Amino acid sequence: MNIIDANIVDVVRKEIFPARISFDTHIRQIEPLSEIINNKYILPGLVDAHVHIESSMLPPSEFARIAVRHGTLAVVADPHEIANVLGIGGIDFMINDTANVPFRFVFGAPSCVPATPFETSGAIINDEDIEKLFQNGCCSFLSEMMNFPGVINKDEMVMKKIKVAHKLGKIIDGHSPGLTGEALQKYISADISTDHECSTYEEAEEKIRLGMKILIREGSAAKNFDALYSLIDRFPEMIMLCTDDIHPDDLLRGHINSLIKKAVEKGVNLFSLLRAATLVPIKHYQIDLGLVQLNDPADFIIVDDLHEFNITKSFFRGVCLYDRVGEKESFANSREKSKNRIFPNQFDAEKITISDLKVISTSCRMKVIQVFDGELFTKEFFYMVPKGLPILSNTDADILKIVVLNRYKPEKPAVGFVRGFGLKKGALVSTVAHDSHHIIAVGCDDNSLVQVINYMIVEKGGLAAYYQNNLISLKLDIAGLMSSASADEVASAYEQINKAALCMGSSLKSPLMTLSFMALLVIPELKIGVKGLFDVNKFEWTELFV
Repeated sequence: MNIIDANIVDVVRKEIFPARISFDTHIRQIEPLSEIINNKYILPGLVDAHVHIESSMLPPSEFARIAVRHGTLAVVADPHEIANVLGIGGIDFMINDTANVPFRFVFGAPSCVPATPFETSGAIINDEDIEKLFQNGCCSFLSEMMNFPGVINKDEMVMKKIKVAHKLGKIIDGHSPGLTGEALQKYISADISTDHECSTYEEAEEKIRLGMKILIREGSAAKNFDALYSLIDRFPEMIMLCTDDIHPDDLLRGHINSLIKKAVEKGVNLFSLLRAATLVPIKHYQIDLGLVQLNDPADFIIVDDLHEFNITKSFFRGVCLYDRVGEKESFANSREKSKNRIFPNQFDAEKITISDLKVISTSCRMKVIQVFDGELFTKEFFYMVPKGLPILSNTDADILKIVVLNRYKPEKPAVGFVRGFGLKKGALVSTVAHDSHHIIAVGCDDNSLVQVINYMIVEKGGLAAYYQNNLISLKLDIAGLMSSASADEVASAYEQINKAALCMGSSLKSPLMTLSFMALLVIPELKIGVKGLFDVNKFEWTELFV
C-alpha cells in the first residue's frame, strides 16, 4: 500500500483539504489531516477533450510519454488523419500502438473520411465501417461531424452514419465553424453534442444555449482561449478544454496544464477551470479515469502550486509514470518496440516537372487565398494579372504559387496562388495536409517547388524547406504523418524547418502549420484541393480566373 500526504483538490465537491491517501491500483482510504501541507496538491489527471494525435507527428505511445509530464492522463482522440490515409488499417495501427501504454486513450470513429465528397483520400469509411468500429469496442463515440452542410441538408451517407451512432447510443462530436441561426439548429437537432470550432464568444454562447458543450481550443494551429475563457465561469458545466492539433515542439513545452495556468492568470474560478479539464470531459465521454474519490482508480497528479501549476508527479492506476526528479520505468522502453518495424503507408505519386506547374491566365482577375497568422480561416483576395500570359510567383507582392499533388495515384498537380506567407526565396512542402494529406507546397519559384515536391515523393512523407540548394527535412515514416523517432528528435527537426522558413522571409509564426490547413475544404473561405480552388462558403469548386 502506498501513502501520500497532500492537499486534495476535490473537483467533485469543490473543496481543498489536507489528507492522507492510501492506494494501490485504487484509492483505498482518504484520512483528513488537521494542517495544510505546503507545496503538495493532489488532483485528477488532466484530459484533452479533443485531439488529433497524428498532428504531434508522434505515435500515441510517444505522445503519452510526453503528455504525462504535463499532467495529462487521458485524451479524447479522433484518428481521422491516419484514417484518411489508411482507413480502418490506420485506426488499427493507432489502437495497437496504445497496447500496454499506461494512459487512457478514448478513440472516436472518424465520421468524415473523406472530410467531404469533394476530397480524394486514401480510404473511405462508411456507415458499415463505423458500426464495426463501435461493435468491436475500438471506438466509443462518433468523431467530429465536419460535413455540416451534409447534416443540414440531410445527405444520405452522412445521415446513415449519424443513425448508427443513435442506434448504438453513441455521442456525436461536432465541427461547425461560424454556423448560426436556423442552420445551427438543424445541425444540433441531429443530436450533435459538442463544438470545438468557436472563435467568438457570441458564437459559443448561442451554441451553449442550444445545448452544445463547447471545447475551448488552444493548440498549435488555432488559439481561441482569449476569446472564450470567460465562458468557463459563466457556463461551468458546459465547457471542456482541448488542443485539437498540437505540434511536437509545443507538446514538449506544455499541454492542458499550460492552458490552466493561463486561465488562472486571467482570474478564472479554480474549480470551474479544473472541472473543465477533468470532471466535465470524464463524465461526457464516460472516461475510465479516477477523480480522487474513495475507491476510484488511483489516477492523479501532484502539483506544487495551484497558480504556477508545475507538475511534480503523475500516477496512473497507482504507478508513478512521471516524477520531476526523473522519468520512470513505465515509459523508459516505450520506443523500443518501434525499432526495425515496417510502418504502414500509402504513397503512389509520380514526380513532376516545371511544365506541370505552368499557369496561363484566362482573364485579368485572379483569385488568391489570403492567409492570416495563427488562423485556420482564409479570405478570398483578387489580384490583377495580364491576360494570356504565364503567371509566376511575385515575392514583391507576396503572391506565391501553392501546389497540391495527389499522393494516392499519379495525377497532374493543382496549382493556385496564396498571399500572406511572405517567403522571399525557396519553397516549403508537407504531407501533413488536412485532411486527405496529399503533398502540399508553397514556393517563390517553380524550380524550388519541383525540388521539394519530388523530394517528398522519394521520401514518401514528411516536411521540408528548400532554398539556395539547401534542404532541411523531417521524414514521417508512419503514413507520412508521424515519425518513429523520439519526441525530442522530431521537435528539433520541426523547429529547424520552421526556422529555415523564417530565414526564407516568412512572416508567419508557424508557416508549416498554416500550410497544412490550406487543403482543408471545410474551413472557410477559400482553400485548394487536388482539383483546384474550393469555395467553402458555397461548398463547390471555383475557377482560378474570373
